[in-house]
Amino acid sequence: MSRLVTFVSVALMVFAVSSVAFAADAAAAGYTDWAKVIFVGVSVIAAGLCMGLGTVGPGLGMGQATAGASEAVGRNPEAQGKIMLTMMVGLAMTESIAIYALVVTLIILYANPFKAIIMG
Repeated sequence: MSRLVTFVSVALMVFAVSSVAFAADAAAAGYTDWAKVIFVGVSVIAAGLCMGLGTVGPGLGMGQATAGASEAVGRNPEAQGKIMLTMMVGLAMTESIAIYALVVTLIILYANPFKAIIMG
């Protein structure tokens, strides 16, 4: 539980520092548009959550696939070639899910469709 509290507090500090840094540029002009500051902060947090949660499942799946393949080779060493080929194809398919999460994260950060509406 203390790790979760530490993670959340560090995330909030990073959000606060990035918001203040972004607002410092606007404060030089004498005006701060908080909608833009909040939009940037929420986009960064959403991108981080997308990558974090989008790679947990593939990581667990790849671990289980590797463990299963290792156990199968240990039981039947003659079938190592077929088992490894099947495992590699399965790992490539599983890795594609993490790549989809990366693509969504990059869209959130750099090609956000709401950016034009909020940023003006």
